[in-house]
Amino acid sequence: MNCSMGRFFRIGARPILAIQDSEKAHNRAIRKIRILGKWKSTRFLLSTLFGSPKLNVERFGIKFSNPVGLAAGMDKKAECLNSWEAFGFGFAEVGGITSHEQEGNPRPRMFRHWKSRTLINRMGFNNDGADKTAERMSVLKEKNCWPKIPIAINLGKSKITDNDNAAEDYCASIDKLWKFGDFFVINISSPNTPNLRDLQTDENLSKLLQKCIEKNLQCSKKYLETEKPILVKVAPDLDDEQLALIARTARSCGLSGIVATNTTIERPELNSKKGKKFISEKGGLSGDYLSRRSTEVIRLIYQETEGQLPIIGVGGISNAEDAWEKIINGACLIQFYSAFVFEGPSVTKSIVKGLKKKLKQHSLDTLDQAVGMAVNVR
Repeated sequence: MNCSMGRFFRIGARPILAIQDSEKAHNRAIRKIRILGKWKSTRFLLSTLFGSPKLNVERFGIKFSNPVGLAAGMDKKAECLNSWEAFGFGFAEVGGITSHEQEGNPRPRMFRHWKSRTLINRMGFNNDGADKTAERMSVLKEKNCWPKIPIAINLGKSKITDNDNAAEDYCASIDKLWKFGDFFVINISSPNTPNLRDLQTDENLSKLLQKCIEKNLQCSKKYLETEKPILVKVAPDLDDEQLALIARTARSCGLSGIVATNTTIERPELNSKKGKKFISEKGGLSGDYLSRRSTEVIRLIYQETEGQLPIIGVGGISNAEDAWEKIINGACLIQFYSAFVFEGPSVTKSIVKGLKKKLKQHSLDTLDQAVGMAVNVR
């Protein structure tokens, strides 16, 4: 059934999507996914077709039914929270969400290259802002329709906020969204907000993370709950020394983990006319081309932190082999977005089933035993 659904997508749906404007196709897909998630009957049907088998993982105090998550960028406005479990995901990361509502960068701002299976976007954190997103999430809570899988909230910096006031901007979002997220990802690595990546420098990062951790503690006291895990998302374009420094800073600040990696500003060599036009577009690139570098970053962070800081691996994952490479190099959870576009909704189930086969091939009982097995920790 899974192979048949994947074949149907490649033969039937993908050619239709290929001729549509990327952002319009994305928005149409989100609308349909949102509608399908409204009713138990349609969610049950989706689960029957696309639901993943169990492959339990536990990290930073959260239990995941499987290690495969939806990466940020797909569900920017947290509109489809009820749907992602039905598509087989073990968790979903929504956003990026900023303190202030913003339209993002001018269109066109999303581009696909089907042959190389890569995406370029310069969306610029287009979203409804923390207040409206909190209202939307509150309605789901009140209706007892909250998803059963963990929900991560990706937080970005508002474009109108300068870097000197970035901490306050992130903290405002944490305050408004705290009771809805199972964990939070501080996004300081998108290439599409001016000067955002400057926050990855040691001094700026340490101050920012300390403020976010303080706000997390304040919220936990306010709601009489335990603190929520906070992770930071890093760029693949930093050199190894910069990445090692971020890893040490994250660990010393008491962060719960690192998401590696965001999109890249590097470009593959594409010699066709369409390919050259595609890579000339500005923005962050995701998809197959990112796979090698994101795995290198995961391995470096795992070594630098001696395997003690959980890593969510993201970047160029489109099958179980890609996911396995991330895991044996140090990732304990993985995410994708581009594969959902290029491979279709059956890819999640396929990856989880493939990971279970990998464990059996290597005579391993749990995924934890596979994490970092290809890395020599100092």
